[in-house]
Amino acid sequence: MSSASIKKIIACKKNQLIDLVLDIEKYPEFVPWCLDGKIHNKKESEDLIEIKADLKVGKRFINETYTSLVLFHKASDRISVTNIDGPLTHLKNEWKFKEINNSTQLEFEIDFELKNNILNAIMKRSFNFGLSRIADAFEKRALEIYK
Repeated sequence: MSSASIKKIIACKKNQLIDLVLDIEKYPEFVPWCLDGKIHNKKESEDLIEIKADLKVGKRFINETYTSLVLFHKASDRISVTNIDGPLTHLKNEWKFKEINNSTQLEFEIDFELKNNILNAIMKRSFNFGLSRIADAFEKRALEIYK
């Protein structure tokens, strides 16, 4: 399994950053290696937003689509993601948001394993680099939109 975490301070409001993370269909516009994002359904209650979505990730001819369940827990400002279907045997990632003045402390943790052992080995070697690029892409997008 591959796992990592990142903590960043991003110069935008907490709710703005949460909205950005939940806007899965816009990921192809700014997230590296994300080729498509599609929300199948979205349910909202007083304390929870539940989204079932697909992400197609990869490059050119090597790409995969996986389906995930995204839960935004409003009271704790936390987004959790687990896999439902696709090339992953396991996916758990969590986004935590804490507003500090007019900025947001973002904590992102991910733990995953691919079904394909060869791709899994490749991902492990470049995982931290890829995660940093993705985190930087979210920060850049937030600053473009909200500043």
